This record gives sequence, structure tokens and C-alpha cells, in this order.
Amino acid sequence: MPSTITEKILARAAGVASVKAGENLPVRPDHMIAYDFPGYTDVMFRQMHDDFGIRELAEPERYLVFIDHMLTKGTDKEQEVHQVTRDWCEFYGIPLHEAQGIGHQVMAELGYALPGNFLIHFDGHISGAGAFGALGWGVRRDLLEAWVSGRIHLDVPRTTRFELTGEFAPGVDSRDLVHHIIGEFGADGCAHQVMEFAGPGARSMSIDRRQGLCGMAMFTGAVSAVFEPDEAALSYARRVAAADFTPQLPDPGAEYAAVHTIDLSALRPQVVLPGSARSANTRGAAELSGTPVTKAFIGSCASGRIEDIRAAALVLDGRQVGPGVELNVVPTSDAVHRQAEAEGLLDVLRAAGAQIARSSCDFCFGYQKPLQADENCISTGVLNISGRMGSTEANIYMGSAYTVAASAVAGTITSAEEVTRA
Repeated sequence: MPSTITEKILARAAGVASVKAGENLPVRPDHMIAYDFPGYTDVMFRQMHDDFGIRELAEPERYLVFIDHMLTKGTDKEQEVHQVTRDWCEFYGIPLHEAQGIGHQVMAELGYALPGNFLIHFDGHISGAGAFGALGWGVRRDLLEAWVSGRIHLDVPRTTRFELTGEFAPGVDSRDLVHHIIGEFGADGCAHQVMEFAGPGARSMSIDRRQGLCGMAMFTGAVSAVFEPDEAALSYARRVAAADFTPQLPDPGAEYAAVHTIDLSALRPQVVLPGSARSANTRGAAELSGTPVTKAFIGSCASGRIEDIRAAALVLDGRQVGPGVELNVVPTSDAVHRQAEAEGLLDVLRAAGAQIARSSCDFCFGYQKPLQADENCISTGVLNISGRMGSTEANIYMGSAYTVAASAVAGTITSAEEVTRA
């Protein structure tokens, strides 16, 4: 039976020859991932221990926990939260990675997001693993089943395939692509499905761009996203892999819910209005020209990688952040931070007036430097709902690193093209 990438990955994880969309069956994730956050990881650990009587894990190496939130204030409360996580991970022998960067990025650097692997997390942005041909799935309500039993019952989803052609124009990247998809097909255009990306346009995209695209899949209603693993993905995997992996490609004749063709060269900079990432809120950057901004942010699990920092440096080189604007740049991991420093990119950003912060999730969810009432922020973060980055009376616009950097220079929403040709 011809199968999609997702069907092949789930069949392997379920230990069966094949699966089909709509089938419900128990599957065995390669890794079960979480980050510590009050009310999530601590609760699951207590339930495992107190409600299910689990004192020892048969395969603790299949679990993975990150400390990447609440790292920037140095309070006793922060330390208390993290110490609970440290204690539980030590008790169960679970690998813990602390303050190395955002977990969705660090897991790739550590070789967990391998082609053909199946990963679950309570955070849906685990879908960024799809850049490598892995299937990352956010299963917040049911994650405990996997933590307790090592398996999880899932409905096999249908897949929508995106055939990408062409290449991005200067100042345009995968963030503009995902907002174009949402605008074109709606915020439920891939509801309960997996987005599968392929074609020459997909192969032309860097791994960083693929991660940013896949990490935003939930805003199309999708449960995940995955690229056909090509030589770029396989080369990265071979470099970091600590275990064997089996890449999966779709079969000719696989059944899809829909197939769409998108020419990357036709895309233009997109900006999402405050409120949500739904289709009605997407505009071309040119349509919002003149909208003032007071804060700008480049970072999050969907941005802040080396390609994003290069993009910002390209725009900011020889220019200055506008008067009354504060630009904060947060590399996605310590490794990305070191690379950006070594390439001289952070020197360019600092010379332009940007502020560089250590990698964490804290800016993105309003914990570090929260927005104040009536501020306008343009961000590469993952959400722009009311109160996401601070005050419920602040406004959050979303765009690519190119657009955020350009808007920080202009002091108003604009595209990189407008700034660099001025």
C-alpha cells in the first residue's frame, strides 16, 4: 500500500508493516520530550511516582528534558522550579539539558531529531523536527500515557503535500511562506493533518529555514510538518547522530488530502496583525507601512538561528536601530550564539544598537522585558495573542527576521527591500 512519510514513520514506531489515515493504534516514540514549567513536567513526574507507582524507568534514555524557560531573573522561585526538575530527572535517570538554549533547537544539535524518528512533546512546536525528516508531534493532553507506558495511542493523520518551486527573493524567507500558506488556505487549511514539503523549492531551503517553517505548522491546524529528507538533512543527521536512523520517503501513489504547488519566488514579505496567526490577520508588509513600532524581537524556537541572525546583520550593517525602538536578539541556542559571535554577526548587531540576550524562551512568552501597555512590537516569536509578551494592552505584529530588522531601523513596519534601497 503506497504510504506518505508520516504513515511510514508511524508504522515503524507501531511495529507494523503499514498504517493508513484514520487508523488508531499504539505507537512507540523514539523520544518523549518536555521542558520544565510549573504545572506540566512537575505534575507528570508526581503522577508517575504517586499515582502509577513508577520507581524506575526501563528506558530512561528515551526521555529528554530541557530547562529553557524562566532563566533570566535569578530568583529563588526560578531555582525552586528548576531544582524540582533536576531532582526528578536524577531520580529516574532521565537526560537533562539545562540552559543550553531552546530545547526544540538543542534536541537537533544533540542528534535526537533524526530522519525517520518519531518524537512527542506537550509543546506543538516540536514539529520543527520535521526539517530533518523526523515527525515531531505535540500531544499535551495525552503525553502522560507515553511517559507511563512508553507508548501512546494516536489517530494516524492524513497528509497535505506542498510542492515548492523556485527560490526565495531577497528579504523573503520561510516565515513569509508559512504566513502565505495560512492566508491562502486558512488557519484550518491542514486541520488534524501533517504538512509534507517537497520539490526543488524545498530542497533549496536551508535547514534553518525548514525548522522555522515546520515549527509553525500548528497555525494551519496541522499536528505536524515534515520535509522529504534530502542530502542536506542526511548530512546534518550523520554529523550529530548518536544512534542509527532510517530515513523515510513517500511512495509514488501515496494518498493525500490535498496537493498544493507554491512558487517561492512569487512570495513577498508578510506581517501578521495583533490577535492571532489566523488567515484574516495576514497582510503584506507594504500594506502596513507607517505603523509605528517601539520594540522588535528576533528569537524563539521558530527563529533566532544562524540564518535569521545573518539576515538581521545584512539589514543592519551600516545602519542604526531607529530612535525610540529597542531591538532584542536572542540566539536560539548557545551553539548558535557562539557561531554568530565567531562570524562577527553580533558585532554588527551591537554596532547598530541591538541588544543581545542569552538563549532562552523568556522573551517569547513575556517573562523577560515584558511589553508595556500601548507598545507596538514586531516579532519573530511564535504567538501574538493578547498578553503573550507582556501587557494585554500591547500590540504584537509578527514577521521574518528581515522584516523585524528593517522595521527596527525604520521605526515603522516595513520590508528589508524598502530599508536597504533607501
